[in-house]
Amino acid sequence: MARPGLIHSPRGLPDTCALPKPPAAAASMSGPTGETPSAIQICRIMRPDDANVAGNVHGGTILKMIEEAGVIISTRHCNSQNGERCVAVLARVERTDFLSPMCIGEVAHVSAEITYTSKHSVEVQVHVMSENILTGTKKLTNKATLWYVPLSLKNVDKVLEVPPVVYSRQEQEEEGRRRYEAQKLERMETKWRNGDIVQPGLNPEPNTVSYSQSSLIHLVGPSDCTLHGFVHGGVTMKLMDEVAGIVAARHCKTNIVTASVDAINFHDKIRKGYVITISGRMTFTSNKSMEIEVLVDADPVVDNTQPRYRAASAFFTYVSLSQEGRSLPVPQLVPETEDEKKRFEEGKGRYLQMKAKRQGQVDPQP
Repeated sequence: MARPGLIHSPRGLPDTCALPKPPAAAASMSGPTGETPSAIQICRIMRPDDANVAGNVHGGTILKMIEEAGVIISTRHCNSQNGERCVAVLARVERTDFLSPMCIGEVAHVSAEITYTSKHSVEVQVHVMSENILTGTKKLTNKATLWYVPLSLKNVDKVLEVPPVVYSRQEQEEEGRRRYEAQKLERMETKWRNGDIVQPGLNPEPNTVSYSQSSLIHLVGPSDCTLHGFVHGGVTMKLMDEVAGIVAARHCKTNIVTASVDAINFHDKIRKGYVITISGRMTFTSNKSMEIEVLVDADPVVDNTQPRYRAASAFFTYVSLSQEGRSLPVPQLVPETEDEKKRFEEGKGRYLQMKAKRQGQVDPQP
């Protein structure tokens, strides 16, 4: 992982640390309140190794920072009462839109807030702002919702209970419960339909699925892992974004940026020393966007008793940009097999559903 660039806050502390917001600021936020800080912020300057050749920060870099903020605040909350110590681990990330590109030299401000807790999970909502420190201009680049579960430090298979939070309004708890039930159902449905694998093609033609599909193999080391010896969710998401970016670049052969990430589901933990294979394939193209399915499989190479298994999955959406940063048309995907045609139609359905949702937000019905 790249060493964070340091900037300094008025307090004289490096802003790469996660700083609890002062009580007045925390109280003014709309989320639940409690004895421990309900919101934190981390920030760091974007370096050249955080970005692509065009200077746009990788979506995976942002996702990793989002997860770092989420795991800090959720782990703090889950250890806020006397009892068995634990580490919060990422279970799911809801759809994340990349509203505006971030560039080298800008400062990323990542704000995380606990917005709901169930008996065994924590919902964290995160906002990312980019700041041009030369002009002072700030803009919202990302919003994300993450779900964590606390695992005991003594027994990694033991899920502990989450300390409750106090909500300022009853409606907040009811809305949070609805979000919890919805993501729980979707996570289970996704787990059952993720049995397929990405097969290599021979002599593929341009614009086909086989032509652009890509894989990355990574040996999980100590720096990738939590105190439990399991991979950080942010590390996995960064690798997933790298593979998706390679697929997109191979397909359109232009500068590409992450536009959004559909829900990322973490189906199982990945241990230190395992080999993970991150595979990406194009599933759908519209006129100006590409949907890429990314699958993460874990292989316990030194343990013959456990087979290879699916650890995570998600759909990434990319757009093609000109040198001036304008959106470019995307070469249309040519599905060949029946499975590819089926995935194309499923991707088209997700695209149309999201397009209708955005139009409804922009032009609400009277």
